[in-house]
Amino acid sequence: MNRTPYDYSGFSLHRLNEPRFAHMKLLAGWIGYFALYFITENLIPPERCHEIHCALDDLIPFHEGFLIFYAGWYLYVVGALAYTFFYHVEGFKKLQVFIMITQAVAMLCYIVYPSIQNLRPEQFPRQNILTWFMGIIYAFDTPTGVFPSLHVAYSMGIVSVSLKDKELPAGWKIFIVFFAIMVCFAVSFVKQHSALDVIAALPVCLLAEALVYGKDYWLPRFRNQQA
Repeated sequence: MNRTPYDYSGFSLHRLNEPRFAHMKLLAGWIGYFALYFITENLIPPERCHEIHCALDDLIPFHEGFLIFYAGWYLYVVGALAYTFFYHVEGFKKLQVFIMITQAVAMLCYIVYPSIQNLRPEQFPRQNILTWFMGIIYAFDTPTGVFPSLHVAYSMGIVSVSLKDKELPAGWKIFIVFFAIMVCFAVSFVKQHSALDVIAALPVCLLAEALVYGKDYWLPRFRNQQA
């Protein structure tokens, strides 16, 4: 893959409205997200939250090995945004809008229907470096605001953009899909989400997919099949 990096030379804030640089304004969506994250995490008391739980949760054991995928997800998202920002601007636009849609829907859910999960083990079955890191995550990340899972939603957005990228090598696409699948498992195995949170993320992703790609990607294919 010999993609030419996008030319950001000459950029300055007063040129942000120029078509060449206008896509950078999409990054402002993260400001709104972190503001709402603070509200939902700190200003909604746990006693107002509805417990999310299903029978499948009781069959899924805690396993700290999945922390590799759960924590690696942060690099996964940053890496996808950075790559598209510098090498595939159209993909960056699509991915950022996909993420913003799922963020908005999830935050609306967290506010209208506050959620909490009580799945975390009272004591880790083993003591090792991974459970030590897991304990740190438990300490700063509250078990509220979980339905639907944004870990899953963002991952599906990255998969969607990547699979539509004709210049991305097949090996990278396989890795991206594999990692997304493992993230979907990881959120339940590290007891950060109920299986219901994973399932709830799927219709949110379908909504984002339809809004981001429907007219330009899926509708033409549907029409060709009907012709």
